[in-house]
Amino acid sequence: MWEFGRKLDYIIDASKEFNWGEDVNVKSEVTEIVLVRHGETTWNAAGRIQGQIESDLNEIGQKQAVAIAERLGKEERPTAIYSSDLKRAKDTALKIAGTCFCSKVTEVPELKERHVGSLQGLYWKEGAEKEPEAYSAFFSSQNDLEIPGGGESFDQLCDRSMNALEQIAKKHKGERVIVVTHGGVLRAIYMSITQASSAGKLLNASVNVVRFSDEKWIIDSWSDVSHLSSVGFLQRGFDGDAKP
Repeated sequence: MWEFGRKLDYIIDASKEFNWGEDVNVKSEVTEIVLVRHGETTWNAAGRIQGQIESDLNEIGQKQAVAIAERLGKEERPTAIYSSDLKRAKDTALKIAGTCFCSKVTEVPELKERHVGSLQGLYWKEGAEKEPEAYSAFFSSQNDLEIPGGGESFDQLCDRSMNALEQIAKKHKGERVIVVTHGGVLRAIYMSITQASSAGKLLNASVNVVRFSDEKWIIDSWSDVSHLSSVGFLQRGFDGDAKP
């Protein structure tokens, strides 16, 4: 069972790249985490807000999961595969595990999508009309504002996402691991590491690579969907910064 203890402090330094030099011991301390957004779901395609509600991969999403699994299966073998405990992420992770020769996928509840309160289950186009307060809170620049209806603030999402990621990085020091998660979590990770005000579009079944060493994070690559050229993907992706 995956257990988390106290909140971990993390130091962010994405302004400089690591200089490996000739010191192999330094390089061996670096953890590489391949972050994957789950494949397309029925609700993604319909423009419906999922949050922490379950929604299955649709036909395209299943093909995306196969495509990303084939890609990662040709790359360096990961030591472990982690996933959000929501089904759409787990199903994507299981496909990847099959090609990467990993015997199990470890579920981490702290990597699940943001709880978006009373917006969950609505269509994006009706959110502003039916739940104006929640809709406004979701797009607010006030990061400590919780979404009405039991939702999380952006700060809460960032804290749990980065805590989980750091624990994984420290558990697998000097190794390569794969983490399958969600658009909201990826946005939180990107903005926490870079201190940017926007993460841009986060596409289904995209590959995003980060590295952790000496208490610092760096983004190696982001939102790579080159493996989906024959499958396709929703161009709008997930964008928590711009209203639909």
